[in-house]
Amino acid sequence: MKISNQKIIHTDVLIIGGGTAGCYAALTIREHSKASIVIAEKANIKRSGCLAAGVNAINAYIVKGRKPQDYVDYARKDADEIVRGLVILKDENGEYVARGNRNIKINGENIKPILADAVRKLDDVTVLNHLNITDYIVENNQILGAFGFSIEDGTAYEIRAKKVLCSTGGAAGLYKPNNPGFSRHKMWYPPFNTGAGYAMGINAGAEMTTFEMRFIALRCKDTIAPTGTIAQGVGAKQINSKGEVYEDKYGITTSQRVYGTTEENLEGRGPCYLRTEGIGKDKDNDLKKAYLNMAPSQTLKWIEQGKDPSEQNVEIEGTEPYIVGGHTASGYWVDTNRQTTIKGLYAAGDVAGGAPQKYVTGALVEGEIAALDIVKTLKDDHDKEYQEKEELFAEKIKEYNRILKQKDGLFTIEQMEEAMQKVMDAYAGGISSHYQFNENSLKLAKEKIEKLIVLCDQLSAQDYHELMFYYELRERLTVCLTLIEHLNARKETRWHSFAENLDHPKKSDDWKKYVNTKKVDGKIKVIYRELVKEDQFYEHHDQ
Repeated sequence: MKISNQKIIHTDVLIIGGGTAGCYAALTIREHSKASIVIAEKANIKRSGCLAAGVNAINAYIVKGRKPQDYVDYARKDADEIVRGLVILKDENGEYVARGNRNIKINGENIKPILADAVRKLDDVTVLNHLNITDYIVENNQILGAFGFSIEDGTAYEIRAKKVLCSTGGAAGLYKPNNPGFSRHKMWYPPFNTGAGYAMGINAGAEMTTFEMRFIALRCKDTIAPTGTIAQGVGAKQINSKGEVYEDKYGITTSQRVYGTTEENLEGRGPCYLRTEGIGKDKDNDLKKAYLNMAPSQTLKWIEQGKDPSEQNVEIEGTEPYIVGGHTASGYWVDTNRQTTIKGLYAAGDVAGGAPQKYVTGALVEGEIAALDIVKTLKDDHDKEYQEKEELFAEKIKEYNRILKQKDGLFTIEQMEEAMQKVMDAYAGGISSHYQFNENSLKLAKEKIEKLIVLCDQLSAQDYHELMFYYELRERLTVCLTLIEHLNARKETRWHSFAENLDHPKKSDDWKKYVNTKKVDGKIKVIYRELVKEDQFYEHHDQ
């Protein structure tokens, strides 16, 4: 099997990733201009991205009695200063049904198909489903487009664009997950989000920020279902095996909730639970219905066990770490308009850094912000036309075919992925090491990941689907190396569990700064930047 067909496409705007931010950006661009748009989606935009299975709440919402500043204050507190700036349910009085101080309930199982359908109806918007983008085309720090291949028929694509928006989501699968074997993809974050956008940006020399603020979700054990639905929906407290409420002891920020659970287990007071016993039968049905919208496995677990939430507490655990800019501040270093340090390349949603706790609504907004600036600056590029780079395209096709033609080596792609996850778990603060690390362990992690990258050259792919897996592995390994540098560079523990540095177990005001990185001549260079103040308009002056 080899790649023999090729296509060259010219467009005004290329959107890589047809998830929440990508779809909304397309809608915004079409509303404000007649620019041609191509959306390259690895899956199918009907059910792709973090909204694929739906959601049961809008988590970044200003409920009645609250104001935008309240949310800003919450996000700043949860990130400990390292920040930058459907059918909605109503009660009998016509007010939105709040799930807490910052979110409202929705019936959101079909939120993504609705968004995708709106995009399909747009004029001059081409959606290329099952197209795996592998590399940016960059010249003199200016984005020119991207290369990729069809997972279905192997056609190689060169897409030339005046502007490119990356909205590929965050990175899952870097660490050994909670569940092994066949169930390893039962995880908090979509297993198909492999850090592709991060990796392409890193390799192209884009600046990244705050990867060390990993995200570890506190979830229902085994099902990896959300705990917030229970904690906020019925006011359930975190308790240990002795029935003691421990969340007040450690704090209630996102990282502190995970840290408290980890510590209670380490000190012999586990397992830990959300206290649901005695909540009332009416709440039982509410919880089972709520989980059907985004994590039906939890509802099925209650039904299979023959016990409702009111009859048994829900055991909880932390997941493996992820890199995701929708919950923490990790991702591309972007300006106020979401342009990266590569000219003409924008980032929105989970792939964009600096704006933690933005969730679904924040991804929509970032897609709109980026889109508006793209429309505005496209006018400056009106007469700009980029010529195909035949030699570059030929080299990329040659690379694809080398992997497809290569004889089977000593290892499979899956075995290499498991080896990577084992290394990160043991030496870079995974579940088995209680999310803890030190300088020596990170050094070992870096050495081992670098060896795995070298071994990748021996891997082969039997078909186009396996070729996608090969690039997903390379993407994850690239992200791992940058993550390790970030974890090592911040000499403090600002976020327990998220970045538990045993060499520097305390928090220091000296580290109220951004830890950024940029790949220069094949090496990861660490860059420290001062915090951007609230309402400050930020541009890349030194790029």
